[in-house]
Amino acid sequence: MADVVGKPIDSLPEKGKLSLVDRMELHTGGNAANTGVGLAKLGVDTAVIGKVGTDGFGDFIVDRMGLAGVDTRSIVRDLENATSATMVMVHGDGERSFVHYFGANAALCLADVDLDLVRASKIFHIAGAFLLPALDGEPSAQLLKTAREAGVITSFDTAWDSRGNWMRLIAPCLPYVDYFLPSYEEARMLAGGREDPVDVAQFLLDAGAGVVGLKLGERGVYVRSRNGDEVTLSALPVKAIDALGAGDAFVAGFLTGLVRGWNIEQCARLANGVGACCVTALGATTGILSFDETLAFLSRHGQRVE
Repeated sequence: MADVVGKPIDSLPEKGKLSLVDRMELHTGGNAANTGVGLAKLGVDTAVIGKVGTDGFGDFIVDRMGLAGVDTRSIVRDLENATSATMVMVHGDGERSFVHYFGANAALCLADVDLDLVRASKIFHIAGAFLLPALDGEPSAQLLKTAREAGVITSFDTAWDSRGNWMRLIAPCLPYVDYFLPSYEEARMLAGGREDPVDVAQFLLDAGAGVVGLKLGERGVYVRSRNGDEVTLSALPVKAIDALGAGDAFVAGFLTGLVRGWNIEQCARLANGVGACCVTALGATTGILSFDETLAFLSRHGQRVE
């Protein structure tokens, strides 16, 4: 999707009035695009499957993702629906609010997915569950099952469910998910309002996930596996400019570790670093560094992953 990002916006103008912001920019956005660009910047060969319109936003997304090194050949151009877009209002403290248009994402369905590409990959990641109404639930479960049967590692992430479906759509997927990487707020809702990250993670493990990594924002990260291994990391101290895309950056870091064959602690440390770098610049992927630069950043903060 296209992200129109404005900062700072702490209140909306009265009807018929105009207010000014310090910055307004156009960025590629959406969970899959953000994670894909992050992976490419970290040096991982990545392709994105999705759907955009034949409009200016769609041209911009395909062009920018291609320039970032992402394989965009499996992005479908929709002749009927405009490109999905979000107005991102970045508050003075770096937190964000959103106004979203589903657009072409709402039409993305199983028939649009290049299964040969999925089977040929090392990792298949579904990003942004709850924002893909034609793919959410059983269709996503079918895709994850297909990938798992082909020997592909599966990964899964969610967005906020504004329609209140929560576990009804996620439960069919979790038995086929090797790594589930939601935000704490989303995971807490999936877990019926449980508060303790340990309890939340265990609920999702009991529902079928192999490993659960909870993105705790300024509190860091908690990762737990089905065999009881767990990792708790504090957030790294950085000056937060924009939290947009931080969760997707975390996922990109975690998946980069998996590609390299690392254990969950190493993956979590790298993911924590990538997420921290992300928030230091405006936009969902602007602040993400290369793999070597991220390792140097972690080393400066006393964190070693290799």
